[in-house]
Amino acid sequence: MTSPAAQDSALPDPIRILLVDDQTLLRVGFRMVLEAEDDFIIVAEAGDGAQAIALAASLRPQVILMDVRMPGLDGIEATRQIMAAQPDTRIIILTTFDLDEYAFGGLRAGASGFLLKNAEPVELIAAIRTVVSGEASVSPRVTRRLLDLFGTQLPQTDAPDACAAAAVAALTERETEVFLAIAEGLSNPELAERFFLSESTVKTHVGRILHKLGLRDRVQAVILAYEHGLVGR
Repeated sequence: MTSPAAQDSALPDPIRILLVDDQTLLRVGFRMVLEAEDDFIIVAEAGDGAQAIALAASLRPQVILMDVRMPGLDGIEATRQIMAAQPDTRIIILTTFDLDEYAFGGLRAGASGFLLKNAEPVELIAAIRTVVSGEASVSPRVTRRLLDLFGTQLPQTDAPDACAAAAVAALTERETEVFLAIAEGLSNPELAERFFLSESTVKTHVGRILHKLGLRDRVQAVILAYEHGLVGR
């Protein structure tokens, strides 16, 4: 019979979360929701972007809930710096409006999704579990809508480099077709229908494309296609 101690040692490590928002009450609310989950642990809280960068570097959280409108260093720049230093970190942008230039700016800086501040607790929990699993918590279709609305309003400070251009050029003909369809915002079932493929084959293509391009998820694929002029600006 397995002892309780042995059972405890077999449990997975909790998901380490950093809360970043300049509103104390909002952080308290998120903490209460998240700490009710057995596999979540809040490692720290930050009230601005600079503090978030320092805490992310010292504590190495798996997930950061990141506000964007903060005094001093904002959440977009904090996201950019954290992702440059710790690309395995998953960041979820906290925003007031779903179709918001700040939400898109956060995705473009490397976040894996965004969440409305008034989201239901179940949505918050699901978003964290989604990004930890390696998926984005916002669909490519929503990303494309954000691109259409705000893409031309943002400064092009992250011009695609030669390595990224070469990686895109090295995709096979079918991979290029799938890549462009992802950039349109198509889901896996829609990709399967367009190309007369099984969903398992589509998943294989998508996985290979992300690997070749060095991308974490489909949302980043949409943004890369936009930055290379493969979808309309």
